[in-house]
Amino acid sequence: MSFDVPDDCRYLESHEWVRRDGDTAHIGITDFAQDELGDVVFVELPEVDESVDKDEEFGVIESIKAVSDLYAPVSGEVVSVNEDLFDAPELVNEDPFGDGWMLEVTLDDESELDALLSPAEYENQIA
Repeated sequence: MSFDVPDDCRYLESHEWVRRDGDTAHIGITDFAQDELGDVVFVELPEVDESVDKDEEFGVIESIKAVSDLYAPVSGEVVSVNEDLFDAPELVNEDPFGDGWMLEVTLDDESELDALLSPAEYENQIA
C-alpha cells in the first residue's frame, strides 16, 4: 500500500508531521498513522496560547481501534487549533495533510525542524 508523504513536511518517528509556514508551523498526523488508527472518533487538543514542547505529548486521538497520544514535532506556542475536528474528527482520516491538520504553533527554535525525519527517511520508516 502506498501512503501520501508530502515533500513540504518533516516527520516524527511517532507519525506526526509539521509544515512550516513563515514564522508558524502546522502539525498533524500522517496518512500512515490515520490508516493504522482506523476511523477517528475523537481528538483532544491544547488550548490557544498553551505551549507545546518538542517530543512531548500535546493531545490525544481516539479511534475505533485505539487511543493514542499525540507528540509535538517542534516547540512553540499554540496560535490556533483546528476546531472543525471537534465536530468532524473524521477529517483526520479524509485529509490528514489538509483539512485534518490539528495545531498551528509559533516556532521557538527553527533548528528543531532539521532534527526531524525528511520525507525520504519517513518513507523508509513506514516501508
